[in-house]
Amino acid sequence: MKKTEKPDDLIPEDKMIEVLTELSLLHAARNYNRSKLEETGIRPEEYIYEKFNIDSLQFERSNNFYAEQYTDYERIYDSVKVRIQRMKTRLDSLREVEVKREDSIKMAEKDSLKVLDSLGIDTDSLRSEIKEKKKLRADSLLPPPALMRKKMDSMN
Repeated sequence: MKKTEKPDDLIPEDKMIEVLTELSLLHAARNYNRSKLEETGIRPEEYIYEKFNIDSLQFERSNNFYAEQYTDYERIYDSVKVRIQRMKTRLDSLREVEVKREDSIKMAEKDSLKVLDSLGIDTDSLRSEIKEKKKLRADSLLPPPALMRKKMDSMN
């Protein structure tokens, strides 16, 4: 079996970790919600090549070279997994804060409507406005707060 020679334009290991991390995130986003990603007009591979100032051939040669260097490749992918796990942990904590914020907003809206109702003020248009704002907040790649709350509750 012929060994792949080290390319002259080999992507350094630390940069390769960044490239593969970003590529993994883009593929996950595409698998999670393809239409949403397509709406942005981002083409994952082109985005990666432009962001990291590399081309497809350089990436392919570097990837092939590292793939034959098993311990290096394993270290690279372990680093990618660690980075993604750190991002997930940060996102989960941010999402938890977002769920609490959403809960606070809902409680404030309910309390305000109760006060207005008790004063005999018509709240129909206000209720419609609140529903419209909820629809706008729901347009996200992240699961809605209620679903996140259920997941968090089931984990406890």
